[in-house]
Amino acid sequence: MTTAAADGPAGPPTEKPRRARGEQTRQAILETALRLFRERGYADTTMRAIAKEAGVAVGNAYYYFDSKEHLIQGFYDRMQSEHRAAAAPVLAGERDFAARLRGVLHAGVDVNAPYHSFAATFFKTAAEPTSPLSPFSRESSPARDASIGLFREVLEGSTAKVDPELRERLPELLWLSWMGVTLFWVYDHSPQQRRTRRLIDGAVPLIDRLVGLSRLRVLRPALRQVLQLLDDVRNDDIT
Repeated sequence: MTTAAADGPAGPPTEKPRRARGEQTRQAILETALRLFRERGYADTTMRAIAKEAGVAVGNAYYYFDSKEHLIQGFYDRMQSEHRAAAAPVLAGERDFAARLRGVLHAGVDVNAPYHSFAATFFKTAAEPTSPLSPFSRESSPARDASIGLFREVLEGSTAKVDPELRERLPELLWLSWMGVTLFWVYDHSPQQRRTRRLIDGAVPLIDRLVGLSRLRVLRPALRQVLQLLDDVRNDDIT
């Protein structure tokens, strides 16, 4: 008696190889795009040029990425995945809030380092308030939410005692701090961006101290003002 039926229906034998080839093609297109962005600049790189350099048809490039903006969103997603992987050891081995935060910020610098030469050129486009490449745009929300989730992990896995009102909002505030560090890093031309790493090492103890002080009753009115300001900015519907 055969047991194949008991194991359930098998998928088409070519399904997994096809998915693997598709992912390889997608990554090849993304890598080619990032190289051309570095060499020619974002504005002067076309999807046709990317497809030609990647060795695929233009229609095939558009199959995987609807536009250049979608290529950058793919880059954001990949960088976030690599950031989480690079931060995993410190998150697994540390409970101290400052040590966890410092490790995650340094891990972010590490994974972005290969793209430093491209960052300033790209930032000119991403800095436009209406650009879909902005880290604050609707299109960037998956990578943004994943990054905020990483900072939530920093907090929740730590021994930090935080004011309850702040605890829910702190991951987003930490993400905003990371955006500030990233901007500093973009324009940091010191060897291996040493100034950025110094900024991290100097800022983390201050953040740690402010988080600890948030539980003091005398500071709660100021804390509520900060959180209200964050709400007002996020919920502003003025166009």
